[in-house]
Amino acid sequence: MWQCARSTTSLSMRSDYSYSGGQRHRRVRRRKRHTARQRFWRYVKSGRFIVSLFAFAAVFLFVTSGIVAIRAFRAHRAVADDVVDIDISGSDSKSVATDTVPVTEDMQVTLEAPPDPEVASFAPGYTFERTDRTKKLPKFKEDGSGSTVVSQYVVLVDVDTGEIVCERKPDEIINPASMTKILTLLVAVEQLGDRDLDELYQITTEITDYVYSHDCSAVGWMPGEKVTIEDLLYGTILPSGADAVQGLCDVVAGGQEEFVSLMNEKAEELGLSDTAHFTNATGLYDENHHCTPEDMAAILKAALQYETCREVLNARTYTTRKTKKHPDGILISNWFLRRIEDKPLPGDVRGAKTGFVKESGNCAASYLVTEDGGHYICVTGWSTSAWRCIYDHVDIYNGYVK
Repeated sequence: MWQCARSTTSLSMRSDYSYSGGQRHRRVRRRKRHTARQRFWRYVKSGRFIVSLFAFAAVFLFVTSGIVAIRAFRAHRAVADDVVDIDISGSDSKSVATDTVPVTEDMQVTLEAPPDPEVASFAPGYTFERTDRTKKLPKFKEDGSGSTVVSQYVVLVDVDTGEIVCERKPDEIINPASMTKILTLLVAVEQLGDRDLDELYQITTEITDYVYSHDCSAVGWMPGEKVTIEDLLYGTILPSGADAVQGLCDVVAGGQEEFVSLMNEKAEELGLSDTAHFTNATGLYDENHHCTPEDMAAILKAALQYETCREVLNARTYTTRKTKKHPDGILISNWFLRRIEDKPLPGDVRGAKTGFVKESGNCAASYLVTEDGGHYICVTGWSTSAWRCIYDHVDIYNGYVK
């Protein structure tokens, strides 16, 4: 009995002691916080806080200014390595004074890229001159007494001089058939600019329906296949694929109608609007879809100004992107180039596009670089077959290119 009471009293004392100890700890903490607040406010009222604040701001501004100065110095060093000589004398004399001036972003100086060596020798402009050296092709005769060239329309141009070397009705209106796609390629490359050619585009049912309903040649893609823009460019020229053309129209302008407007604007820019007009980007026959052989030579010359166009026009073969429906891709070919490359020629044919519609027969435009670096464009229309069209170009180059 006594032990239980003692035990209870002991527990009560320990509980009271623990409770009173907790109160003492809380009072100590409150006192410390109160003292800290009093010290802070005394520090603020004393003025030392303001001094410290200004000191911190000064250090921050000093460090920031140093970083800006270092970056400006590095930028100046980088720009100073690239300088341009600017004529400040106002004279056309060769012995003019020049100052070496660093090129900066705020200077209104236009720096033109050096001309591409491939086209540096091309004569300016897109009109061609007839001279007393221009030859008239005689009529074709099967007995060999006349010209061996079958095509009814011919123009051969020396691109370096801008002169017409030989001709046969070069300013007659013709339907250019799939030679149209040279302009399609030119407009697409110009409009694409620096766009990534590996960008994917999905072939639609509308595209395959267009190919089928108009009985067009095609690369052979199926709806849902994803191909690159580069595939579309090569597919437009090598197999003359209407599916590739329609894809380009969609990528570049949102549709064929809008793209054709760009084609006619380009023809006008080249000075061809009096005789050239286009109603589609594929080359389908239409009485309002036409140009002259000279016009097509000018269009090909304009396309050759672009490296991408030259690469596409000069490709013998190309394999498209692999897809589930075509796991190995699709191998496409420029048969004009592959068939003409083993023929005896005064140079190398480095670009070509053929065409055919029943209303104007077989036609072709090609670009030849001679062994001594001369550049020629040949355009023919209304030949009797694809092979005869090729042999016409062989005969023209061999007969009139020196």
